Amino acid sequence: MSQILNLFKDERISGVIVLIAVLLALIAANSPAAEIYALIHHTPVHFRFGPLIIDEPLVKWINEGLMVIFFLMIGLEIKQQLLEGHLSTLKQAALPIFAAFGGMMLPASLYVGLAWDDPNALRGWAIPTATDIVLALTVLSLLGSRIPVGLRIFLTALAIFDDLGAIIIISLFYGQTVAATPLIIAGFALLGLLLINRLQIFQPVIYIAIGLVLWIAMHKSGVEASLTGFFIALSIPIHIPKAGASSPLRRTEKKFHIWNVLFVIPLFAFFNAGININQTTDFWPLNSVSLGIIVGLCIGKQVGVFIASRIAVATGLAQLPKNVTWFQLYGVALLSGIGFTMSTFVATLAFPNTDLIVSAKISILLGSVLSATVGVVVIYLSTTKISSK
Repeated sequence: MSQILNLFKDERISGVIVLIAVLLALIAANSPAAEIYALIHHTPVHFRFGPLIIDEPLVKWINEGLMVIFFLMIGLEIKQQLLEGHLSTLKQAALPIFAAFGGMMLPASLYVGLAWDDPNALRGWAIPTATDIVLALTVLSLLGSRIPVGLRIFLTALAIFDDLGAIIIISLFYGQTVAATPLIIAGFALLGLLLINRLQIFQPVIYIAIGLVLWIAMHKSGVEASLTGFFIALSIPIHIPKAGASSPLRRTEKKFHIWNVLFVIPLFAFFNAGININQTTDFWPLNSVSLGIIVGLCIGKQVGVFIASRIAVATGLAQLPKNVTWFQLYGVALLSGIGFTMSTFVATLAFPNTDLIVSAKISILLGSVLSATVGVVVIYLSTTKISSK
């Protein structure tokens, strides 16, 4: 069993599962099964407990409910890396911080410039700012031992800070009209998580209970409820003062990793990548949403990451990773334009129940494929030159 679990820790396997889910979704949406796919996609799921009522389509439960586990895993990785990992010192974190900032600002600016005259399209400005950590590392791992360790660490750190930035953007800009009473309840739930963290308590049932209250309160308040996972992750202790006790954070990460890889992300991909190609012919790629996303992912990400990295190193605020060349780092900057999972998630928040979501999703897929293809070629050429010396 442990060998099977270790297999799914390999980014190549995780990425392949996501790609299969995307392919199946595209087939389902463009085949005789399209009506069945749409019916399941929009199936209403009703929950009631006394006066509490939550009535949403199945896809909404997946995007706001199951994705709690996705954000839990992101939060656990960010916390572990910042406290004990490759980002635990400012010097180690400086380069990916600058790179992530540049890789978010420029794509957003390019998108805004292209969509400035369309208020509806303008809501999608954050779509091209995110990097899909699973798929980006999957593509990088295809080159195997040719990749310097420092390059892999840089891409991982860049994607982590990218995800952190995306979480901040979602919480600040993509909520609905905020309801005061549920928001106050959510605040008390957050204080509860902070308290059990300070007391070094790690009883899963307590986290589940408070997390459930927090999720319901955030959902009812209009704040993106899936971010509950991130807040829970930050409250889980990395160590507890007990001799011989294992890390609660690592135990949680180990327990949920397989569910995230095999169930959460593939299910999200399957229910959000099902684009009917015929629906795109009337408005793609000539609208500002599609152009903004493709330009943002394919040009904004690579230029923003690379230029910000050059500035950070030139000013002495950061240094290039050991055994990594600027040509290789440029290849990673290209790979940062792979934005499927988080970009699609932002798109579902930016364009709920509108035709623009179709244009956004197909543009994300195209931009990600182009970024991955060119990035692999550049990194392959750069590592070939090094190995020939």
